[in-house]
Amino acid sequence: MASKKNLKKDINYVIGDIIEATYLTEMANGGKPTAATDAIVEEAISTFDELIHRVNIRKVEDKKAHFTQINKDLESKALGLIEKINSL
Repeated sequence: MASKKNLKKDINYVIGDIIEATYLTEMANGGKPTAATDAIVEEAISTFDELIHRVNIRKVEDKKAHFTQINKDLESKALGLIEKINSL
């Protein structure tokens, strides 16, 4: 774990790319938002909010373990969102 700043950037880039991929999928499949794509975008935004909130918690006993867990959660949630996009 390099830094808190880099973790925040990673969260921003990954979630941003997922939202962008959702919009590209929308455009490729008719150009109109659907309930499924709206749900994916909403889930991505709530995931972003949750992860950034967890990064900003100051009173943590073991910071390294805390940030490592956040990084693992980012990976697992991102993979879940990507699978949902691929199933559209």
